[in-house]
Amino acid sequence: MNKVAITACAGYEAAQVQTALKEALDLIGGLDWVRPHMKIAIKANLVSMLKPEAAATTHPALLQALAQMLCEKGAQVTIGDSPGGIYTKVYLDRIYAVTGMKEIAKNTDAKLNSDFSVKQAQFPQGKVNKEFAYTGWLDEADAIINFCKLKTHGMMTLSAAAKNIFGAVPGTVKPEYHYRFPEPADFADMIIDLNEYFKPCLHIIDGVVGMEGNGPTAGTPRPIGVLIASKNPHAADLLSASLIGLKPQEVPTLVAAQRRGLIPQTAEELEVCGIDWKKRIIPDYQLVKAVRSLRFNRGSEQFFGKISAAVMDRALASKPVLTPAECIGCKECFKVCPADAIKMINRKPKIDRKKCIRCFCCQEFCPKGALKVQRPLLAKILVK
Repeated sequence: MNKVAITACAGYEAAQVQTALKEALDLIGGLDWVRPHMKIAIKANLVSMLKPEAAATTHPALLQALAQMLCEKGAQVTIGDSPGGIYTKVYLDRIYAVTGMKEIAKNTDAKLNSDFSVKQAQFPQGKVNKEFAYTGWLDEADAIINFCKLKTHGMMTLSAAAKNIFGAVPGTVKPEYHYRFPEPADFADMIIDLNEYFKPCLHIIDGVVGMEGNGPTAGTPRPIGVLIASKNPHAADLLSASLIGLKPQEVPTLVAAQRRGLIPQTAEELEVCGIDWKKRIIPDYQLVKAVRSLRFNRGSEQFFGKISAAVMDRALASKPVLTPAECIGCKECFKVCPADAIKMINRKPKIDRKKCIRCFCCQEFCPKGALKVQRPLLAKILVK
């Protein structure tokens, strides 16, 4: 289960996309498992009301190519997601329009999800997430394909295959999960539990143009020029992290997956097929060094002697910081904060650092990118 395909794809033109996607899928077994009338859910990344060129969402050209392949095999394809915000038809229709999803429905036999029911799961096998709410449309699928975007992330450092399954949680419920799992390690285990529950049969990562910097919604598009596919989300993420210069110990979901024995320790131990991925590494990719990485590297505590881990964590942890000139006073950060740590003063958000759980929801959903991840000077010195 550690096989990962990586193919070159320089842009989103139809011919390029179709060739690269088919090649990636063929390298890991193709789509011969698809049967006529099979119901397949494509779980895209439609995190926010952003156009495809913003590089925050799965590009519609790729989703259309995959949907067409599946429809040609006789499958009944539904594309959907639950972005941040209210999970209703009116809101999702706006998301579908802006992100280019409606064009896919016009150009293929695929449909967009119109089932906005919410169900409750019982998952006693979960490590931390034994009971949770999820979007009911996924229940209708015979198979789920996870098609995500390669991005930086304020809390998890990487948003790719594993993190994308968090979109199975209804948008308005997401802040509750941040409050339930404020520690990065626990939040990562929650993500792994969701992946283990839904078990998508295939994971594809849109790395044609990724997002760097202030991700996952307000960063900068960065051409990477690849598609990645695997049946193992964590293997796909391990390769993705290596491409953009992230060490596995800097990505909480990879640490959690390694602890569970779901992936090896390094990308070199993966069975990678396709192009030479080492020639695709981007050394100057702008990362969000937000995670308290020392928490995951317990041996590092030796450096601090008798200083308590809690004090060091407070000193090393990144935090969301406002750039006042970019703030428009829209109150989205105030509305989404699960810890009620934000007050609006003179139409600007004021963060109560004692209440802040550093989930970076405010940073993720700020429509103008006015809230940014800031690393303390001490962290920059000690954690390269």
